[in-house]
Amino acid sequence: MSDQRFIIEMGMGNDQYGQDYTKAAKRAIEDAIRHSSIPMFDALGMDHKQMRVQVTVGAQEPDQVDCDALRTGLPRGLATVTAVFGGLNVTNPDNGNVMVIASAAVEAFLPKLG
Repeated sequence: MSDQRFIIEMGMGNDQYGQDYTKAAKRAIEDAIRHSSIPMFDALGMDHKQMRVQVTVGAQEPDQVDCDALRTGLPRGLATVTAVFGGLNVTNPDNGNVMVIASAAVEAFLPKLG
């Protein structure tokens, strides 16, 4: 049985001093889901465990993103997290500090009805 996307949220997060790509990605995911409230599960009598959550994080150094740590921090559904090249690094010319900016797309899928 195939599934159908019913939610997509986007977010942005950063780490200003530690150059921690996972921290920036975590903040991007939190930004994406922070303002969402989905009463559908209670309204339809569905278990949120039926939902497949697919997270894509963009960072300048995707190999430095701990996708497993991000996945375990997601509140609902069966989640996968993938890191791809994206985001932005910004260097402060006064002190050389690199600010890491990550972007995230959080998508939720449910089995197609009928």
